[in-house]
Amino acid sequence: MPKVFYTQPGGAVKVIDGTAGDSVMATAVKNGVSGIVGQCGGTLSCATCHVYLDPAEMDNYPEPVEDEDDMLECTASDREDNSRLSCQLTLSDGIDVHVSIPDEQV
Repeated sequence: MPKVFYTQPGGAVKVIDGTAGDSVMATAVKNGVSGIVGQCGGTLSCATCHVYLDPAEMDNYPEPVEDEDDMLECTASDREDNSRLSCQLTLSDGIDVHVSIPDEQV
């Protein structure tokens, strides 16, 4: 069972047991993680699930597709090299995920 480590802007970390096949965004929403809004429900039509993925884990996921890349240009907090939309990060068995939530989503 993968674990997702959500670091809040103030530094507090919330650890959630996830389900393989679910997204980091869906796991956050289901478990009341503050700071991940997910307004569009994961359809790549908003940027309210923006996170900073641990740079050491970037190779665990494919590069952003064009639609995600476009939406990352619309984030409320600054885009970084490790910025991702958490709806596009799918959990896999045996792979834990560490993300930091930006100060603003909308």
